[in-house]
Amino acid sequence: MTTTVRKAVIPAAGLGTRFLPTTKATPKEMLTLVDKPAIQYVVEEAVAAGITDILVVTGRGKRTIEDHFDRSPELEEALARAGKGELLQELASLAALAQFHFVRQGEPLGLGHAVGTARAHVGDAPFVVLLPDDLMHPSSTLLTDMIGAYDRTGKSVVALKRFDPPDISLYGVADVEGPTDGPLVVLRGMVEKPAPADAPSDLAIMGRYLFTPDIFDCIDKIQRGRGGEIQLTDAMALLAAGPGMRGWIFDRGRYDIGAKADFLRASVEFALDRGDVGPDFGRWLGRLVRERGL
Repeated sequence: MTTTVRKAVIPAAGLGTRFLPTTKATPKEMLTLVDKPAIQYVVEEAVAAGITDILVVTGRGKRTIEDHFDRSPELEEALARAGKGELLQELASLAALAQFHFVRQGEPLGLGHAVGTARAHVGDAPFVVLLPDDLMHPSSTLLTDMIGAYDRTGKSVVALKRFDPPDISLYGVADVEGPTDGPLVVLRGMVEKPAPADAPSDLAIMGRYLFTPDIFDCIDKIQRGRGGEIQLTDAMALLAAGPGMRGWIFDRGRYDIGAKADFLRASVEFALDRGDVGPDFGRWLGRLVRERGL
C-alpha cells in the first residue's frame, strides 16, 4: 500500500489497573486474545494500513513487549528441531512486521507526555498514534480512511464515534463545525469528559489519531492538567484552533479491551473468525447459550 504516513506511535506505559491482579506482573498489552497478545493485533492493523516504522512507548515492567517483537534464536532452533516449520515461520515473521523502536516514558505524566517522547524519533513526518486499549477488528478500514483524509486535506485527523448521552461523559468529546452527516468533519475543539448536558456533540474521541508534527509544539505549550498529567486533548484543542484538525466518524469494529466485558466479547468474536478454532468453538458456544437459556 502506498501512503504518505509511514510511522506509528503506540503508547504502552500504562499500569493496567483494571485487570489486576493479572497485570501486576504482565503488561496489559500482552493479555492474550486466542493466541496473540493484544498489542500484536494493533501492530498488524498499522502494518495493514501501510505503516513500516513503529515506536512503542513503554515503562517499567514492559520488557516482554520488546521481547515479543524480537527474534528468539533458542526457541526458533527448538521449533526447527521439532519439525514445526509453520510455527517457526510465524514467530520469525513477528520481527519483520515493521521496524520496531522502543522508548521509555520515565514518569507517568499522561498520554500527552507519552506522545511527546516520540518527537526525536518522528521528526518532521506525519504519524499515527494507536492506543492499545482500543482494538479494531481486522476488517475495519478506519486507519486507512484516516490516512486518506490526511492525504486529501494535509490536516491532523482523529477517530470519532457516536455515543448516547449517558455514555458520552466517559470520553473526550469533539466540538465540530457544520453538519455531521458525512464521515469527515472539521474540529473546532474538544472537551474532556463533559457532563452529558455540557457535551458539545455526541462524537467521542477514540484511540486512533493521525498527527502532523505540529502536535509537538502544542504539547510543549500546555500546562499540566488533572492529576498533574499532560493531557493530549489539551494539545489537540490548540492544534484544532491553530493549524487545524479533522475528525473521521466511524461506527463499528472497535473493542474497548481495557474493559473486561469488551475484552471477553473481542476474545469470542476473534475466536469465531478463526478457521482453525472458530467452527468447533462456535458449535460449543451455541450449545452453551441454549443450555443456559440466554
